Amino acid sequence: MKVFHKSKKLDNVCYDIRGKELEEAARMEADGIHIIKLNIGNPAPYGFKAPDEIIVDMIYNLRSSEGYSESKGIFPARKAIMQYCQLKNIPNVGLEDIYTGNGVSELITMSMQGLLDNGDEVLIPVPDYPLWTAAVTLAGGTPVHYVCDESNCWHPDLDDMRKKITPKTKGIVVINPNNPTGALYPREILEGIVELARQHGLILFADEIYDRMVMDGKEHVALASLAPDLLTVCLNGLSKSHRVAGFRVGWMCLAGDKSHAQGYIEGINLLASMRLCSNVPGQSIIQTALGGYQSCDEYLRPGGRIYEQREYICKAISEIPGLSAVRPDAAFYIFPKIDTDYYNIENDEEFAFELLRQKKVLITRGTSFNLKTHDHFRIVFLPDIVQLEEAMERIADYLATKRRH
Repeated sequence: MKVFHKSKKLDNVCYDIRGKELEEAARMEADGIHIIKLNIGNPAPYGFKAPDEIIVDMIYNLRSSEGYSESKGIFPARKAIMQYCQLKNIPNVGLEDIYTGNGVSELITMSMQGLLDNGDEVLIPVPDYPLWTAAVTLAGGTPVHYVCDESNCWHPDLDDMRKKITPKTKGIVVINPNNPTGALYPREILEGIVELARQHGLILFADEIYDRMVMDGKEHVALASLAPDLLTVCLNGLSKSHRVAGFRVGWMCLAGDKSHAQGYIEGINLLASMRLCSNVPGQSIIQTALGGYQSCDEYLRPGGRIYEQREYICKAISEIPGLSAVRPDAAFYIFPKIDTDYYNIENDEEFAFELLRQKKVLITRGTSFNLKTHDHFRIVFLPDIVQLEEAMERIADYLATKRRH
């Protein structure tokens, strides 16, 4: 019989966040073993519920959501997104510049497929959200990783970014607030990125899904608000801020100067039409979600669950010898560093598997985020403090067995 192999287009595509470690955890759970999961930013399993008015809104609109919508999305949803852009000072976004999507993930892939020819380059941060690297690769492009500097709060290194721009570079991806580090970029860093894009005629891709999840009274600055003369592709959604990851509600806006990108926009329109439309029940809640009370704020202030869990996880990491982490400003991720002079850990995949099998704790290793060194891992601090305490005790016990003598 003819043997069918995986497409060669997938040879350099990976998404290890849902990779081998998660498969092993699922096998262990099938055997009745309880796993403490610190690996995926999915709020619902940890008791974070969507606001009641959103659920009521979806139920109310279900009967009228049975058919296809316009490929870009229903009018009330796009109108609400347009108004949100105005509040964020994102320039030149009209109704026709907005595309709803089945989560931001679909739109990231669409934005790359509509742009890239074989060999085109896109600058992507490292550590990165790996879907960006995968989407560039699958579209035939070449991901080029610029450094985010851990010694400078994980902010992008503008000098490194500048060195990696070539005649083949089409755009720069900025993930702010950042996954996996939880970093929030200051205005001056963003202005520096915009200036580089301006000098080299590049498109900016602003992944800002965590822009409503900022702590300590800090301000999120929308990248497009600093670049009215450039094309900025802005990506956002409700999965995290409104705890509806399973509803798959995202959107993409084309902001700024679009006069030189009509061919690209034609490609985006074609791809949007090919998938017919995003899920209409999900679209039906966007207006209520963006226009109503932002209940997420309750979690992010002192006394709120996400805030207090961040405080705990930062303290717990600092108390383990040979482990350190930059304090996150936003989202619900922290990216600890392992001192490999202190611990005998040279392979982070081996570390992740041993921690899972021996201590029943599932984390995501740093190389899953295209980091070259094997000395980091990501913790999602969505579990309540009782679970986090148990997890950190187990991590500390495991690391104690790895101390160098």
